[in-house]
Amino acid sequence: MNTSKRTEISTIGEFGLIEHLTSDITCTNKESIKGVGDDAAILQFDNENEVLVTTDLLMEGIHFDLTYVPLKHLGYKAAMINFSDIYAMNGTPKQITVSLALSKKFCIEDMEDFYDGLKIACQQHNVDIIGGDTSASITGLAISITAIGTASKGSSIKRNGAKETDLICVSGNLGAAYMGLQLLEREKIATAGKDIQPDFAGKEYILERQLKPEARKDIIERLRKEMVIPTSMIDVSDGLSSELMHICKQSKVGCRIYEERIPIDYQTAIMAEELNLNVITCALNGGEDYELLFTVPIADHEKVASMSDVHIIGHIVDQSMGNAMITRDGVEMELKAQGWAIESAE
Repeated sequence: MNTSKRTEISTIGEFGLIEHLTSDITCTNKESIKGVGDDAAILQFDNENEVLVTTDLLMEGIHFDLTYVPLKHLGYKAAMINFSDIYAMNGTPKQITVSLALSKKFCIEDMEDFYDGLKIACQQHNVDIIGGDTSASITGLAISITAIGTASKGSSIKRNGAKETDLICVSGNLGAAYMGLQLLEREKIATAGKDIQPDFAGKEYILERQLKPEARKDIIERLRKEMVIPTSMIDVSDGLSSELMHICKQSKVGCRIYEERIPIDYQTAIMAEELNLNVITCALNGGEDYELLFTVPIADHEKVASMSDVHIIGHIVDQSMGNAMITRDGVEMELKAQGWAIESAE
């Protein structure tokens, strides 16, 4: 541990840390087409297909709480969030490797439950489990999954292709997963040490969005069918604001989105009202929705406008105009990236 000079990671946050550690890394192998900076790395070994590689690390107590997250759901979710990264590159997931660090509190039956969920997700998306690793742990469960996918040569979509006047689109709705998490946390506290059941009546949708997210393969298939080629794309794992700013930074553009166009589910709005939270703030910063955020040329307006479960929420502007949301009152509010950060308490 460095004690002579110490800069807390929380001062720059997740995205700042990644940029700080990788900004001077350059790929020297000709097969490495794209490295750090997108939802997946791009490798090219022949003249036909690109190979996409992505990895995610999930830590107990940080990314999930086994008090209310069933291991079967956790296995399903762990796979889906990796598939989502591959789809966000306009690819098709093909294989995953699964590495686990386990403490003594877990038994064989627990891991069978985890793998049951993993297998269901893989069967739905025709993905093979091809290997991994296991290790002992003294801090609970750690899950690391690497997904491998393919895209035809030149068809993968990065974050750096957005152009001025492009339309900004998002699939599904936003903020539901975060509201599901808040509901689970509330009921965990309310039922702690008491012989009562949690109250989830009428809130099944937001629970499912948190516990059993779905990678949007259907949106990718629809875009291909309509011959709409996004100029940039990313999945919404850290919140709409953070993801949109990734696209803008790498594309060297600005953006304008409109509060009234951000898709919000009814259950999400009701839950936010119950908890006295601003639902738009939750949609902008909540994360874990795993929807697809993408930009398309304005010439494709009619095609994307007619797609079910796809919403046009704004447009790309010149970089000098910055990144902002126009509120219902017509006020420009600067977008800020929240994302993950290490706090001193951790």
